[in-house]
Amino acid sequence: MIGEVDRQEFWEALYRSATDRWDLGGPTPQFSVLFGSPGAPAPGHLIVPGCGRGHDAILFARHGFDVVGVDFAAAPLEAARREAAHAGVRCSFVQCDLFALPPHYAGAFDYLLEYTCYCAIDPARRPEYVEVAARLLRPGGELIGLFFPMAASGQPTDGPPFPIFEEEIRALFAPRFALEVLEPAAHSIQPRSGREMFARFRRL
Repeated sequence: MIGEVDRQEFWEALYRSATDRWDLGGPTPQFSVLFGSPGAPAPGHLIVPGCGRGHDAILFARHGFDVVGVDFAAAPLEAARREAAHAGVRCSFVQCDLFALPPHYAGAFDYLLEYTCYCAIDPARRPEYVEVAARLLRPGGELIGLFFPMAASGQPTDGPPFPIFEEEIRALFAPRFALEVLEPAAHSIQPRSGREMFARFRRL
């Protein structure tokens, strides 16, 4: 599917045909639990690339964050806007290619929330993703993420979702971020248990 994932129509078709199996139907448990922990992030400006139907964007908005959700496809954003209105929160949802965001977003965010975006792009563009993430965040801003699906070296690399390797994460992000937390996720849904890593990276 490499090549196809760079096309907006590919993702639109998956959402329109209800074959978007990555959607949990609600907020990600690891992020929900975060708000009850001593390390809960303080409210700020948050961007959510590949936000889909906006479940996690809305979760953070409920906790006082000013949220911008971005997705390549229009269909999930229609649902995200309806869900935000139903939840009584304000989120801004933007249809755009992550790699073509307007210049005024540069340095505009305190946080970037990652889940199932990194694994959906062409793996050859992962260094570009890191640069985009660093550009969107202010100095000292934080990437909060859940990397899925984690794999061991030598496993098949078909996708999407394209497998993720811990050594690759460390190599790609370390030049631009302080890797403060990168550990097995403690609150995965059962089918993803043991295949996710929770991350909190500080933009240098």
